[in-house]
Amino acid sequence: MDRYGRADVIRILRITAKQLVGWERAGLVAPCEFYSFFDLIQLKKVRDLRARRVAPATILRSLQAMQKQVAGMENPFLESGTYAVGRRIAFRHGGHSFDPVAGQFLMDFDPTGRLLPTRAPKVRIIADAQTAADFFQRGVALEEDPNTHDEAVAVYAKVLEMDPSFAAAHINIGTLLYNRREFRASEYHYRKAIEADPKYALAYFDLGNVLDETGRVVEAASAYRTALQLAPTYADAHYNLALAYEKLREPRKALKHWKAYVRLDGKGPWTIHARHQIRHILESERLKIVYRSATKQASVPK
Repeated sequence: MDRYGRADVIRILRITAKQLVGWERAGLVAPCEFYSFFDLIQLKKVRDLRARRVAPATILRSLQAMQKQVAGMENPFLESGTYAVGRRIAFRHGGHSFDPVAGQFLMDFDPTGRLLPTRAPKVRIIADAQTAADFFQRGVALEEDPNTHDEAVAVYAKVLEMDPSFAAAHINIGTLLYNRREFRASEYHYRKAIEADPKYALAYFDLGNVLDETGRVVEAASAYRTALQLAPTYADAHYNLALAYEKLREPRKALKHWKAYVRLDGKGPWTIHARHQIRHILESERLKIVYRSATKQASVPK
């Protein structure tokens, strides 16, 4: 992979040395003497957000919040679309626009109040892609438009042809295939992502979804547990593991993860269901205790 010195970065991005040092001090980028192509992508996004007057502290807070919302996501700048909404940041991931600080999905409305399809931010497609990193960024851009998902699959396949151990590309192509219900191919890529990076929590979570979808609930629960070992605050993994335990008729184990989900995502759209399940399990357990107590008393000789 190409390496760029500080002088190269300043020249390519048309920024000043002072700006670069300032972003490093703010924790937006790690201080270093040489940068990869991925680093250039991150720096460009920081530059564009600062041009929209988004404060460094807001950028950092948004990145950290996005990592918490999508556990297993290592770098939101690389794994999702990013754009400014006023003085804040929105990320586009999985076909939705999201403000991670507010914990809200973003939706567009017309003047009459009707909900409109979420508009993807305009992303410049890299026309002169040469490296695996170049093609990966092209694939991310193509994912922004549902009409170009087939092209995105082809581009990620090109990435993996160039670098079979590119874990993030395996994840992205796996998700596109999963959404097309091509579960066998999707599972293959999630397992390849795990093989390339055994500590990739998102890969285990996605694998769990495929296993659950294809009826292998015991294996799915194991995948979710591994995701949680790597990322204990992964709210969605707690939710899906609770569902798996419900299917396996192990309500007490499910209860632990319903509670964890509510604790981690108390305002999320699925919290109402999680709270309902908690009440249902607790009521069922109380009835069982009362029943066992009555049975025991009835069996005591008088």
